[in-house]
Amino acid sequence: MSDFYFSTKQLTVGYDGTPLIRDITIDIARGEIVTLIGPNGSGKSTILKSITRQLKMIGGQVFIASEELRSLTYKDLSTRMAVVLTERMKPELMTCRDIVATGRYPYTGRLGLLSARDEAKVEEAMAAVHALDLRDRDFNAISDGQRQRVLLARAICQEPEIIILDEPTSFLDIRHKLQLLSILRGMAKQKGITVIMSLHEIDLAQKVSDKIICVQGDHVARAGTPETVFEEEAIRDLYQIDQGSFDPVFGSIELPRPEGEPQVFVLSACGTGIPVFRSLQKQGIPFVAGILYTNDIDYRLARVLAMEVVEAKPFMPITDAAFNRALYWLDRCPRVINAGVELGECNRRMGELIERTRRYK
Repeated sequence: MSDFYFSTKQLTVGYDGTPLIRDITIDIARGEIVTLIGPNGSGKSTILKSITRQLKMIGGQVFIASEELRSLTYKDLSTRMAVVLTERMKPELMTCRDIVATGRYPYTGRLGLLSARDEAKVEEAMAAVHALDLRDRDFNAISDGQRQRVLLARAICQEPEIIILDEPTSFLDIRHKLQLLSILRGMAKQKGITVIMSLHEIDLAQKVSDKIICVQGDHVARAGTPETVFEEEAIRDLYQIDQGSFDPVFGSIELPRPEGEPQVFVLSACGTGIPVFRSLQKQGIPFVAGILYTNDIDYRLARVLAMEVVEAKPFMPITDAAFNRALYWLDRCPRVINAGVELGECNRRMGELIERTRRYK
């Protein structure tokens, strides 16, 4: 246990004694960010509710350091673990500051009176999530995104060793999504707080997480670092993607390519083709792209949006086979778009291709 701060051993979770996901084994070091991903209804929230004791575990064990979760009193647990779940809170007549202050209750006496130190912690937590301007507002009268920030401030106010969050970015705009994840990353890396959360935005999960856990119905399909988990086929299988694709290099999701006989041949390089590819896709026009080196940024997108990509090996002269394949499509496509190609020694034959488009198209 000494190597990991949080661990589950053959954990089985579910509802009313009926197992949903079995044999979950997770090992998390202090200060790591671990994200659960998977389709709706796959059991991510069930796992989080079980490791926070909101649901009774059906089997297995959960350890915080060397202590088994069920051996901790609720007061002990509340000083070590903070929880932000998706259920809507509707407290009566409470300001946002009042909500954040409840994070200090595990440290107060029976009367729940805040000390000067507690008051300072409340202010500090609200400042950390940029919510000081909400201090005196009714919690029920603010937006969902603002509520999420206030609840995160309450969790920070608890000074936990672990923070559990269920879909914390769901109601946030892009600015506040990035802001919240930056706060969590700072808490993890600067203060050593372990973060366990679920996210729907797999591109953000890929960028912020130290470990990823793929939850797929009745089992954990895969777990590991983002580099090992985010493979195109693995994500396709996890989410049962049959329309479109996922690019693990850029963490982007793409709609399906236009199908049919290509109508346009796009000449591009170094990103010049990306806006053209997307424009043709939106118009539903099938196209061919080339000649593209396989390490070109245009290649990453063309391979999933184009009907065919005429490709070349990086840093090598364009071969006769690739050049002749490009000529084939040049003759067949009614339209050619030169999105812009910077010529050099390796790709000088692109100049010949461009010259032919000027003569015949």
